[in-house]
Amino acid sequence: MIDLKDLRENPDKYRNGVRDKCMQVDVDRLLALDEGRRAILTRLETARSEQNRISKEIGPKIGQLKGKLKSAAGDEKDRLQIEIASLEAKPAELKQQVAEEERHLAAIEPEFRALWLQVPQPPAGDVPKGRGSEDNVEIRRWAPAGWDFAKTFAENRGFKPRTHLELVKMHGLVDFERGVKMSGTRHYVLTGLGMRLHQAVLRYAVDFMADKRGFQPMGIPVIVKEECMVGTGFFPAGREQAYHIEESKRGSGHDLFLTGTGEVGLMGLHADEIVSAEQLPLKYCTVSTCFRREAGAAGKDTAGLYRIHQFDKVEQVVVCRADDAESRGWHKQMIESVEMILQSLGLAYRLLQCCTGDLGVKNEDMIDIESWMPGRGEAGKDGAPTGEFGETHSASRLNDFQCRRLNLRYKDADGKTRFAYALNNTVAASPRILIPLLEMHQQADGSVLVPEALRPYMGGIAKIG
Repeated sequence: MIDLKDLRENPDKYRNGVRDKCMQVDVDRLLALDEGRRAILTRLETARSEQNRISKEIGPKIGQLKGKLKSAAGDEKDRLQIEIASLEAKPAELKQQVAEEERHLAAIEPEFRALWLQVPQPPAGDVPKGRGSEDNVEIRRWAPAGWDFAKTFAENRGFKPRTHLELVKMHGLVDFERGVKMSGTRHYVLTGLGMRLHQAVLRYAVDFMADKRGFQPMGIPVIVKEECMVGTGFFPAGREQAYHIEESKRGSGHDLFLTGTGEVGLMGLHADEIVSAEQLPLKYCTVSTCFRREAGAAGKDTAGLYRIHQFDKVEQVVVCRADDAESRGWHKQMIESVEMILQSLGLAYRLLQCCTGDLGVKNEDMIDIESWMPGRGEAGKDGAPTGEFGETHSASRLNDFQCRRLNLRYKDADGKTRFAYALNNTVAASPRILIPLLEMHQQADGSVLVPEALRPYMGGIAKIG
């Protein structure tokens, strides 16, 4: 959630942020609600303060007046009785006033909070403006030796490529039919060497982040309370994408949700905490099963392993000081980690600077990494797919958006409590990453070479098929 004080002082920053992210949030309505809410809170504070003052003073004063009343007569007696009655009525009047203001606050609070949660993190000033993924800007691309993006797969390798669907069927790596039988569309069963390759990628990525990049591996829950989903910015906007476990209908105190990324659990670790400055930066990684309903994606990439409901992902997060330069530095390191992994696996890829309209609610900046997948794209003259990039990674800077929602703070050098900055990044997501792995390393006879980096995790197996 955004800083209300900053909103009041710089409303155009947030109006422009909503516009540039192509969202519909009534910032002016939020400002009006905020002003009304603050006025109510001021009146409430005044009334409660008066209640406290009177509760301390009224008893002794009424006692004094009643003492005088015993010896009073005539007009003096009437005056004292009126004053006593007035004093005795005052607590009831203030109680009624407090109750009335509390009713006003209760009436305004739901709309106020709902709007507040909807206001997106404004994009960083150097993020290019655009409406969606079609306006993203390519930064650079990389390919292993001998691969030329200007040529077809057949021109690069000397044979017509098979798609990952053909390869997994040929080698018995995935059983789609039984996956669908058990769980419905977009489910699958990894079998034999398919499961081993999947696990090899994940184990390699975790070890790489822990041993070579100094991140602390964590095992975190993938079933969380709603507060974690709201706190990390996945709710309210992404509610339709999450699987909902309605525990409240079965007598539990709260519902639960299956997470779509390990980022939720990693960031939720320190919610409502003040960490010491010496602890920063927090550098965590995890491997977790992720669940996404993929609502609204019907008919898009429904075949194969690209867009599925359940997968495993190695995720990293960094929580650092509230410093833009430091945050940008960590962003570069995150992207460097992904590039090192992809290059070690011999996978061609490109980096895309996401435009404002493709950032989502919580990000101020995001770089997507897309791997080259020879089995995607339209059919060429030889009938084979022409190949296409497909998103496999995403690295984001979130400013203090998540930490503010999670109430995750630290004390700076001056002893001032501040909200930290957060970043996150996909290190490896499988089985999607298996698509370029299988397709880029296939041989003319249909066999698939296992990248050297993965062989120790495959029991020394160098080739599938």
